[in-house]
Amino acid sequence: MSVEINVKYEGGLRCEATHVPSGAILKTDAPTDNGGKGEEFSPTDLVAVAFGTCTMTIMGMFAERSSINLEGATINVSKEMASHPSRMIGKLTGIITFPKSINLSESDKQKLEKAFEHCPVKQSLHPDVKIEMKFIYQ
Repeated sequence: MSVEINVKYEGGLRCEATHVPSGAILKTDAPTDNGGKGEEFSPTDLVAVAFGTCTMTIMGMFAERSSINLEGATINVSKEMASHPSRMIGKLTGIITFPKSINLSESDKQKLEKAFEHCPVKQSLHPDVKIEMKFIYQ
């Protein structure tokens, strides 16, 4: 299955992307350290967004099949750029926090942490991108 996305360059290192099936629009801007204004997500920021939302979606799929309500769980993703061997994402660090209202057994915790490994975005990243994930159960 393919999904069509149309991207228009708007000048000034800015782009507008349209998700054709839904009509949803998002804009990107180059980061300030790379000549942009940094007023929108950069393309590499969107990789971090994709990593975080994919992780939570995959865990949510497991949770729904297991009748676990993960509502209120959060992920904070930090992206670090590298410059060698070329400019690329060097590291993504995620911190997933489960509030006290989500009562998880030790078995559920282990299964959720394993589910994270199946995130298609994580599987699609270059092997040189370091991935660190921390799970916090309040």
